[in-house]
Amino acid sequence: MAKVEKFEDLLVWQKGLAQAIDLYKLLADCRDYSLRDQMRRSAVSVPSNIAEGFERHTNKEFIRFLRIAKGSNGELRTQIHLAVGVNILDSETGNQLLSKSRIISSMLQNLIKTRVEKFE
Repeated sequence: MAKVEKFEDLLVWQKGLAQAIDLYKLLADCRDYSLRDQMRRSAVSVPSNIAEGFERHTNKEFIRFLRIAKGSNGELRTQIHLAVGVNILDSETGNQLLSKSRIISSMLQNLIKTRVEKFE
């Protein structure tokens, strides 16, 4: 396993950024501006909080921000369910987004667990 020297080295950050980019593109023509903007903010919050926590350079702060990122990811999943329910996203696209979001959530949980067990 390669040494993590910057937050950009973290696979979970990379996947979170890709998720945010995908959401921005998918919702570019969405006319429900409120839901679109909230989904974008939730998606952007995931990699942003991973990065902010990493840059704090303390394990306690990093864990705190990883938990915030995980919460934002859960918020995004709820919004994806809503977007499918009101036909902003089709169910196939929604299921793909939900699957990717669940993977990110699992990765965040595993990173939190590792940081708690090995670095506290």
